[in-house]
Amino acid sequence: MNYQQTLDWMYFRLPMYQRQGGPALKKDLTNSIAFSEHLGKPEHQYASVHVAGTNGKGSTSHMIASVLQAAGYRVGLYTSPHLKDFRERIRVNGEMISEEEVVIFIEKNKKFLEEHSLSFFELTVGLAFDHFARKQVDIAVIEVGLGGRLDSTNIIQPLVSVITNIGLDHTQFLGETLPEIAFEKGGIIKPGIPVVIGEVNKETMPVFERLATEREAPLFIADQASKPRFETDLLGEYQVKNLQTTLKTIELLQNAGFETSDSHVREGLLHVLENTGLKGRYQVLRENPKTICDTAHNREGLELVLNQVMKEGAETLHFVLGFVNDKDLDAVLPLFPKKAIYYFCRPDIPRGLDAKELQKKAWHYGLGGSYYEGVQEAYKAALENAAPQDLIYVGGSTFVVAEMPL
Repeated sequence: MNYQQTLDWMYFRLPMYQRQGGPALKKDLTNSIAFSEHLGKPEHQYASVHVAGTNGKGSTSHMIASVLQAAGYRVGLYTSPHLKDFRERIRVNGEMISEEEVVIFIEKNKKFLEEHSLSFFELTVGLAFDHFARKQVDIAVIEVGLGGRLDSTNIIQPLVSVITNIGLDHTQFLGETLPEIAFEKGGIIKPGIPVVIGEVNKETMPVFERLATEREAPLFIADQASKPRFETDLLGEYQVKNLQTTLKTIELLQNAGFETSDSHVREGLLHVLENTGLKGRYQVLRENPKTICDTAHNREGLELVLNQVMKEGAETLHFVLGFVNDKDLDAVLPLFPKKAIYYFCRPDIPRGLDAKELQKKAWHYGLGGSYYEGVQEAYKAALENAAPQDLIYVGGSTFVVAEMPL
């Protein structure tokens, strides 16, 4: 198979959460452990950092990787989902895994994958761990896919575990309350391994404190630190919390032997985009009219982003908006301003929410606008209607942002 045929096999032969939702999720780590053993336990060949959380885990993972890279280390970075190219998920010092390496890995392990019915995510985690071992990384920053306790990444023994924050997202899988979700995210806390908590929440902290005590894991709170003395090239006011979490994590890695000076930290944080290829976080796509996209897709994330959008001072706001069909619209639609023009669209995946249905639901919250079959049609209409002094925001789902020219 060539690369495209390999991707097609991966996307359509293997269960994939991004496309199918719940049916693609596995309820234990049996497959991940078996695949690791089949591959020779590659994740044991390098140090790692494990990052979970409802919001901010991607940005935080990229910041940590960029600082370590600036300090001269060979750094693996595993994140999900991707925006444009599957290979974005697996990088070493910012360089994506090659198409050839993906093809070779699948050909070599296809029989095992089919016999054990691995999911798309289980396969991808194994591919990442194997790639990092082959590239002889010094350390890998591993972002959790969903939850933590039962996530396929949760077979590693990291130097530091990180939980950025907890919000009500994926409640059908992780629990209906913040403490329930905290328990699932807290599943990455390992015996004796330091854990960084990005944000204090009175409902979730008792859960983390109990888990950390039971597992004798030193617990550190990032947002109790003073205002960060470093800056980052990642836009968005919400990045301040991710920055604090990153700095505490780097401090603990220093204690574990990964030497980073202030100049390394400064350079790494100011060149996250260049070093790691991160996209879609309050990313400015053009000026006049200013166009911003962001992958925030749950209540907590959208609230922070929309607060900043409102501070932009635009004359008229235009929202190109789409969601997946299992999104709790009653939780997120009330956050959006009524005084704006909406362009409702459906992201091009099986889980994409019908644009006409979204328009109808949004109308109940006073959000008016037209619906379009696709993201590009909606964006084109927004560009035609917007004046130079206006602002266009594109988001609601990672899959809406993925269809933009980033």
